[in-house]
Amino acid sequence: MILPDLRDYGALRDAFRWQIPQRYNIATDVCDRWAAIDPQRTAIIEVSRDWRVTPVSFGELRADSNRLAQALRARGVARGDRVAILLPQGRAVLAAHLAAYKLGAIAVPLAALFGVDALAYRLADSGARALVTDDAGLAKVRQIAESLPELSLLISTGGTEGAALGWDELLAGASADFSTVETGPDDPALMIYTSGTTGNPKGALHGHRVLPGHLPGVQMPHEFMPRPGDLAWTPADWAWAGGLLNMLLPALHFGVVVVARPVTRFVPEEAFRLMAELKIRNAFVPPTALRMLRSVDRPRERFALDLRTVAAAGEALGAETLAWGREALGVTINEAYGQTECNLVLASCAEIGISRPGSIGKAVPGHEVAVIRPDGSICEPGEEGQIAVRRPDPVMFLGYWNNPRATAAKFVGDWMKTGDQAVQDDDGYVRFVGRDDDVITSSGYRIGPGEIEDCLLKHEAVALAAVVGKPDALRTEIVKAFVVPMPGYAATPALAAELQDFVRKRLSAHEYPREIAFREELPMTTTGKIIRRLLRAEA
Repeated sequence: MILPDLRDYGALRDAFRWQIPQRYNIATDVCDRWAAIDPQRTAIIEVSRDWRVTPVSFGELRADSNRLAQALRARGVARGDRVAILLPQGRAVLAAHLAAYKLGAIAVPLAALFGVDALAYRLADSGARALVTDDAGLAKVRQIAESLPELSLLISTGGTEGAALGWDELLAGASADFSTVETGPDDPALMIYTSGTTGNPKGALHGHRVLPGHLPGVQMPHEFMPRPGDLAWTPADWAWAGGLLNMLLPALHFGVVVVARPVTRFVPEEAFRLMAELKIRNAFVPPTALRMLRSVDRPRERFALDLRTVAAAGEALGAETLAWGREALGVTINEAYGQTECNLVLASCAEIGISRPGSIGKAVPGHEVAVIRPDGSICEPGEEGQIAVRRPDPVMFLGYWNNPRATAAKFVGDWMKTGDQAVQDDDGYVRFVGRDDDVITSSGYRIGPGEIEDCLLKHEAVALAAVVGKPDALRTEIVKAFVVPMPGYAATPALAAELQDFVRKRLSAHEYPREIAFREELPMTTTGKIIRRLLRAEA
């Protein structure tokens, strides 16, 4: 399950073997085994909104999760039941996950930023029986409670209020002794809803094996974690696969302390302050957040950063952000790739020379990844196709919740299709082109938005950019860019013309944005991905 610490990629792939035990439970792996060795060992460090720092030990998490599991079982929650978790980063959200795994139940993480419609859909679709939330979440759920008859148990960390049970009172009245149910790697453990960038979100159901399946994909971009002094953090919501599986649970598996800060809005200055004051060594930061960090001048001079590794996933990183990371952060940002259904299967690792501007990286040891044609045959090097992952694979989902038709449609033969267009070169590097529905067809050219967005970001006036295709009678589509200017730059026709000329000279005449619209912000999912379908609809 763990990458051997070798310096040759070929040797890594040859030496790697999956070693997933027949009986396996996530909670035992990431908490109880460490608590048995040293209950005082720090698991997470909570940093409150007002910057109070509180370490939480593995022993405390074991007791919290055991008490919650006892309380849930006493109220009828059993193996296979769905336990929804609507909380920001912190001790309670982790304890709730662990309690669900110990019960053999299915954890359903929900982003704290979700509105009532998004919550109503996911709670109803999952048939969640219990919900662990805070005051803000409880206020939202009250508005939709009548439409959720299966949701019979509400637990609030804010205390007893109305129909909700108080977290502190509930745990105080339960025993700290609990025997974790016996589970295997294929037993359901976790259901994460897809981002919903196209159509309704689907619940991707994962077995307990999803955690060991992620370990090589975390070790590669984090350059053989764990190393002495490693300290992990991500601004990504722990409700997203990126926050939960790209950092939190794998780091705890390795015994690496994770920093938790319950913020709902990414503020670049605060992120740099957190990394500096806590001496964070390993950060997983989504590309959009990295681009936002670019607005802070001279971060290495202003903040005492001690970063060892920075990983990014969720969108194409782009050569410009890669170059900025080396200059501004002092590290090579290692890119990784995956989906909610099958995550962290491609990655870079600068330490062993797997890093190439404009490319995601290569297949992570243990995963068979290819670029395929619609019929499932493998593309030739340089030929554009769709990224696919061959089953069986321990990180691959069990299926979509109550949606066997969508599950079947996800595969061609034994290849799980990702819907992402890419090109693989002779050396095995994969270059992301765009999602099927993101690729722009203009005057016979197929244009990926990522390269144009990356080019726009090279201009000093651009903070964020998103590129979509706009229907056009002559060209089929034209390239339209939505741009958030840097502070101090006015959104003027002159700036639009300057940006158009900037792209035309650096890319090509068919790729420059024929239209540019300036915005104060761009629509994003709770996972930090730009929702291009909304921009396409507007275009």
